[in-house]
Amino acid sequence: MTTYDKLKAAQSKKSSILCVGLDIDFSKVPAQLRSIPDGLLEFNRNIIEATKEFVCAYKINFAFYEQYGIEGCDLLKKTFDMIPADIVKIADAKRADIGNTMTGYAKSCYEYFKADAVTLVPYLGKDSIDPFLQYKDKMALILTLTSNPGSANFQRLESGGKPLYKHIVQQSLSWADNKKMGFVVGATQPNDIDQLRTMAPENYFLIPGIGAQGGSVEAVVKANAHGPAIINVSRAVIYASKENDYAEKAGEKAHKYKLSFM
Repeated sequence: MTTYDKLKAAQSKKSSILCVGLDIDFSKVPAQLRSIPDGLLEFNRNIIEATKEFVCAYKINFAFYEQYGIEGCDLLKKTFDMIPADIVKIADAKRADIGNTMTGYAKSCYEYFKADAVTLVPYLGKDSIDPFLQYKDKMALILTLTSNPGSANFQRLESGGKPLYKHIVQQSLSWADNKKMGFVVGATQPNDIDQLRTMAPENYFLIPGIGAQGGSVEAVVKANAHGPAIINVSRAVIYASKENDYAEKAGEKAHKYKLSFM
């Protein structure tokens, strides 16, 4: 089954477009779980168990794990492995390099971690993305317009009367069909999401930035009314409580977000 079909099936089964980001933060988990890797693994396990019925995907940002060295990498692998098989696993790795290096990154993400999709930076062009596109059943998620304030520094620079982020979409649409290519567009950019949807009506948009980053649920849902989307929420779900009820509260938050996106 392709990632595209797996995502469609998960969204249909769960009646949800919610993706939860498993962005572990040592300072935010309950005090009794502040050990690496065992305590953080227990945290992730309980969060997954509490939220799995409400999500179509989990997004795992590699940086939150790599900061802990070899133990963090072990935790990263174990977290990927314990996600249920019917839920899409997104490696939020943001890889970017020349082709032969990207071949190694693709093997790591797809073959070792068994990710279904990977976030990629397209700055180096098509040949840097090609190694990921060689995996016929996977999905490349191209960073297009991010939710951080500094996104305007480069992503909105104009060339030929169009901002760079629109050139990214226009160019990359020719690299693969909609089942293998999606775009990352920040929730803090709802007007741009609406415009980009006209350019890529059938491609999945991964939309981070809801919750702690200030993205509006209502604006994002309205902007994506006419195309497939995955809306990611991380901190607002997994750190809904720092007490012993953290998993229960995370489940409640995930359920609430699921309903708000419908």
